[in-house]
Amino acid sequence: MIRRTTTGRANFDLSPGSEIDTELNSIQRQDQKMTAAIATRERLVRTAQEELIRTHGHLEMQAVAKRAQVSVGLAYHHFGSKAGLIAAVVEAFYSRLDGEVFNDAGQPSEDWANRERRRIASYIAFHYNHPFAPLVIGALSRAPEVLDVERAFTNRQLAGGARMLEAAQRDGFVPDHIDPHLTIALMIGGIRQALIGALTSKRRPDPEKLTDEIWAFMAGALCLTAGSGIEKNGRDKVA
Repeated sequence: MIRRTTTGRANFDLSPGSEIDTELNSIQRQDQKMTAAIATRERLVRTAQEELIRTHGHLEMQAVAKRAQVSVGLAYHHFGSKAGLIAAVVEAFYSRLDGEVFNDAGQPSEDWANRERRRIASYIAFHYNHPFAPLVIGALSRAPEVLDVERAFTNRQLAGGARMLEAAQRDGFVPDHIDPHLTIALMIGGIRQALIGALTSKRRPDPEKLTDEIWAFMAGALCLTAGSGIEKNGRDKVA
């Protein structure tokens, strides 16, 4: 209820039980429910990831719900099916990868070539350090429920990579005759295959050595020269 004072100004009635107080309490309860629902969903995703790692890619909704301390019905309410939950786990993995590796916000300013080499190093380190990575690029990558998630992530990489190469061409780092779309597709495919081999091998290659080898492949594909500002390990110029 809105009351008018003797000066004509509106005076909002916020007393307990008033119309506005009741409405504010209703909004607060809705916010609390939404916050709780988000927290439950995130807990189910984390638990499902742990379960997938523990079982080497197998998942049962009952087991996830029990570990997350919620009802299996609530798990189905949030994700619809086991496939939906697995897809959500993979999406969370790629969202974190996007944020840590491909989001340039807050990254140190440096020349183009060193920045991209640092990105490759971060990409490798992320996969080496994340226990879910071998499953994502291995067994789970063939699961139907994961294909759409992977396709969306790959499309983002292709589009962002092509824009990055076009900008590098405008700035004179990459030759104009390079086709950005074709080149980035070849580079992403090659890097992914190299990473699959590294993560699934009995003895993983040294990450710095792997970074050097992938970056040398990229430098060759992009026809980079010493004039592009490319450096290896911050020490030796690559001709």
